[in-house]
Amino acid sequence: MSEIIKQRVRQANAKSSEQETMVLREIVQEIALLGLWRSKFFEHAAFYGGTALRILYGLDRFSEDLDFTLLKKDTKFEITRYAGAIQQELESYDIEASVERKAKSIRTPIESAFVKANSQICFLVAASKFKPQKGSLIKVKIEIDTDAVPGFQTEAKQFFWPQPFSVLTCDLTSLFSGKIHATFCRGLRNNVKGRDWYDVLWYIGQKVKPNWLYLEKKVRDSGHWEGEFSPELFRIWAKCQVEQLDIGAAKRDIERFIIDPRRLDAWSKELFQAAIDAF
Repeated sequence: MSEIIKQRVRQANAKSSEQETMVLREIVQEIALLGLWRSKFFEHAAFYGGTALRILYGLDRFSEDLDFTLLKKDTKFEITRYAGAIQQELESYDIEASVERKAKSIRTPIESAFVKANSQICFLVAASKFKPQKGSLIKVKIEIDTDAVPGFQTEAKQFFWPQPFSVLTCDLTSLFSGKIHATFCRGLRNNVKGRDWYDVLWYIGQKVKPNWLYLEKKVRDSGHWEGEFSPELFRIWAKCQVEQLDIGAAKRDIERFIIDPRRLDAWSKELFQAAIDAF
């Protein structure tokens, strides 16, 4: 079944080994999603984050992780019950991979695992014209929020590669709220994520509006908000956060995930202030 992977890689027409690795990582992500669907994972969880935005809604940047939220709180949930299905699905497409659960801290509600595949084998399966670094791995991190904050909306999206199947995902308004929360609540001074800002600008370009109820619950749950909440008050607070932003660091974070770095030419604090007004 590796022919379908070869065709996908040829269509991507990567210009470098690094870009080819991004394409292969995305292939691993999508086959992993198929394995999760087969194992009924989406009866319990919804897909969200940057990879959901790229795979299901057409975001024009690569993304590394598979992020999910449970539909309802279950702090005893473990990804291990689905690891075998992911591994089996990948192996059916000639990709040898392991799925390793990350030890969970008592203080975090995030359940994590890593899908790891040998880069050299993946490049061979894909009949790539490039060569990966010897001993390197294609890694996909899976994260599941087991302490689900209520208020998000979901929808079923039909997906057609490597075969037709269905993925339950947060809708665009809820995804936008989750992205706004991540952008402003991870700490702009020491943890700059240009990927977050790139996605925010994409949502605005698509004229998506946030799910304000869900965003309010997110910022309260993470301890970033007390007292009265309104879209106007949030915009004022968010604009203050932008003053701390290192634009250069934000650009460096996103550059390897996009094909054309000229898309970042207009980035400035003034641009991001205007983006906040467009929420």
